Amino acid sequence: MFGRAEASQKGWYIGRIPDKPFDIPLVDKARIPEQFRRQDVPYSGREPPGTILINKRERFLYYVEDGGRAIRFGIAVGRDGQRWDGEATVGRRAQWPSWTPTANMRRRNPSLPQRVSGGPNNPLGARALYLYRNGRDTLYRIHGTNEPWSIGKAASSGCIRMLNEHIFELYGTVRNGARVVVL
Repeated sequence: MFGRAEASQKGWYIGRIPDKPFDIPLVDKARIPEQFRRQDVPYSGREPPGTILINKRERFLYYVEDGGRAIRFGIAVGRDGQRWDGEATVGRRAQWPSWTPTANMRRRNPSLPQRVSGGPNNPLGARALYLYRNGRDTLYRIHGTNEPWSIGKAASSGCIRMLNEHIFELYGTVRNGARVVVL
């Protein structure tokens, strides 16, 4: 329904990461441009360890670690007119989240379903980090995707998409209250 069958037919998946209640499809990294693959990189910025730093222009998410290091992940960002920036915090985390399109999404695409239950065909993928400002849900997320070919592109309605195996890793590290800076 949302591209998973197309991805499978194109040979995007090479295996699975065991998870419950669904296994996470493992993307063939040869299909992802090298710069958008997970990398450990030097970090000399001001953000303290534990911060998530998102560079929309370069299409990278950095998870800042101790010792002047960061983990860099390739991401998909919002299409023109659907991007946001600023600061937020992780207010909630979800495994295999359900997806409810916003009113704006439904206006742009009336054929969208009212809701999609969590699972491999859900556009939010295997995990989601819900971004909050001043204690309120922004409706923006950092989440997995069932469209791995979108990584490195402006493809979303404003959320930050990651490969499912990447959000799985980040989700295991980040806690509620983590600071998120979007540039």
